[in-house]
Amino acid sequence: MRIGVLTGGGDCPGLNAVIRAVVRKGVKEYGHEFVGFRDGWKGPLENYTTELNMETTRGILTRGGTILGSSRTNPFKIENGVERIKQNLSDQGIDALIAIGGEDTLGVATKLDALGVKVIGVPKTIDNDLNNTDYTFGFDTSVNIAMEAIDRLHTTAESHHRALIVEVMGRHAGWIALHSGIAGGASCILIPEVKFSVDQVCEWVESRFKSDFAPIIVIAE
Repeated sequence: MRIGVLTGGGDCPGLNAVIRAVVRKGVKEYGHEFVGFRDGWKGPLENYTTELNMETTRGILTRGGTILGSSRTNPFKIENGVERIKQNLSDQGIDALIAIGGEDTLGVATKLDALGVKVIGVPKTIDNDLNNTDYTFGFDTSVNIAMEAIDRLHTTAESHHRALIVEVMGRHAGWIALHSGIAGGASCILIPEVKFSVDQVCEWVESRFKSDFAPIIVIAE
């Protein structure tokens, strides 16, 4: 088989590891051939490709980001976008696509699959906001980085007697805020799943100051 691979949306730790694993397993175990599509759905839309094989994926395991590039291109919002993708896949002799991405990228993949394009989706979102997936790759790394930042801010907050607010990613889901906030000892964690009042937050802040410690508030974006 000749298989296309693309990455879409925001970058996160582990993207290159997935690309490498897909190519090496496919080539060595099944004899498949791979084509990398550059910059998310822009790749198959513009026929923008790069070679993917054992050589081009060597040494990428520890690299951040994605060697294929990314974008938030949505072919369904572009005139004749779907038809162009189908034609380009046909011209390239692509039998199937592997789309590595989150909510937006896999949403496009689902629609294309319904229209006859063979697509496999790999769930990528550091927000950890996908059903039926305990931990999406990148989530653990993002939590640890956020936790380290919160740890370092404690001394700054206390030195200046100020309340500090840490905003972390999590558009519709508060997993990063919840995990990093608990691990980092935040005084207050605000997530989209739980309603809160400003008055209650002010009470928590004031109570923290009364105990001679400075409060840190962690909030999901």
